[in-house]
Amino acid sequence: MSGLPAADAAMLAMAARTAARRAYAPYSRFHVGAALMFADGAIVTGSNVENASYGLSLCAEAHAVANAMGEGRRGGLIAVAVAGGKPDAVGEAELGPEAVMPCGRCRQMLHELAALGGTDPEVIGVAAGSMLHVPLSSLLPHAFGPANLA
Repeated sequence: MSGLPAADAAMLAMAARTAARRAYAPYSRFHVGAALMFADGAIVTGSNVENASYGLSLCAEAHAVANAMGEGRRGGLIAVAVAGGKPDAVGEAELGPEAVMPCGRCRQMLHELAALGGTDPEVIGVAAGSMLHVPLSSLLPHAFGPANLA
């Protein structure tokens, strides 16, 4: 599945890779970047931020969602790209053969943002030489969200 034009998917994947360069991951040494695309064309990014108290670490997707919400974005989410890997000698995240996808917590956070605008964003897992395109609703079926509290 890929409803996003190829040029937009490539641009979003590059934004996620760029965000991964800014990761602070001294413990796992696994740098992740996320890029969110909105209906107005805006792209908001985030990178993973680890902490010596591991439970306080932030995933790249959570960081990106927080950045978007901090900008006042409520809905309009159409696509998400996630890229990650171990850094090479110059700090570039070397993408592995398997696509990196959001963890369960981040899937829930993405769902909340998407539900505010009634969208089902395309999630793009970026791997070395390929991209996996999956609708968020397939990654988090029967999701709990704002409508459940009405």
